Amino acid sequence: MIAFLKGEIADLTESSVVLDVNGIGYEVLVPGQLLSILGGVGRRVKLYTYMQIREDAAVLFGFLTKDDLQMFRMLTGVSGVGPKAGLNILSCLGADDLRFAILADDAKRIAKTPGIGAKTAQKIILELKDKLDLEEAFEKKLASDHITPEAAAAAGSQVVQEAVEALVALGYGSTEALKVVRSVGPADGMDVEAVLKEALKRMAF
Repeated sequence: MIAFLKGEIADLTESSVVLDVNGIGYEVLVPGQLLSILGGVGRRVKLYTYMQIREDAAVLFGFLTKDDLQMFRMLTGVSGVGPKAGLNILSCLGADDLRFAILADDAKRIAKTPGIGAKTAQKIILELKDKLDLEEAFEKKLASDHITPEAAAAAGSQVVQEAVEALVALGYGSTEALKVVRSVGPADGMDVEAVLKEALKRMAF
C-alpha cells in the first residue's frame, strides 16, 4: 500500500495530478479544492494517498493532509459511499465543513454534492456522527486556518466554542453558527451570553 507520494507536479487535469516521483509518473485523483492551491507544473508536493484496487485498475486518491485522508476513509467506510463519491463530497465541502455538517445533522448541505442524494446524506450522518467530536472539530478547524493555540486563546476561543455549541443546540447549523460567531469577533470581557445575543441579532437579518 502506498501511504504517500512526494514529488514534482508533471501535469494537471480537471480531476487529477500527475506526480513525478524519481522518474515515475503517478496519476492521483484529488479533490477539486486541492487543484486550485497546488500550484502549477514543476512544484514539489507531498500527497497522502489511498489506493483502490479494482479488477481493471489500481486507482490512487491523494490529499494534502492526513486529516483530509482520514475523513475520506471515514466516508468510504459508509455503506454505499465509494471512493469517487467520497472524493466528490470533499471537493464540494472540504473536511472541516463536512465535519460541521455531520455534527449539525445538515443533510441538505451534504446532499448538494452532485450524485449524493438525501438518503445517502442521511446515512453519512447516521454512521459518522458518533465518530466525531465538536471540540475536536474546532481544534482541526483552527489548525487548518493556521491559528496557533496562543492566538486562539487570545481571541477567546472558549467563548467562541461555547457560543457555537449553544447556537447548534438551538437548531442552527454548525458551519453557519461558527461563521456568525467569528464575525462578532468576541472582544475581551465578552461572555457567552453577550456573544450569543449579538450573533442572534446578525442571524435575524
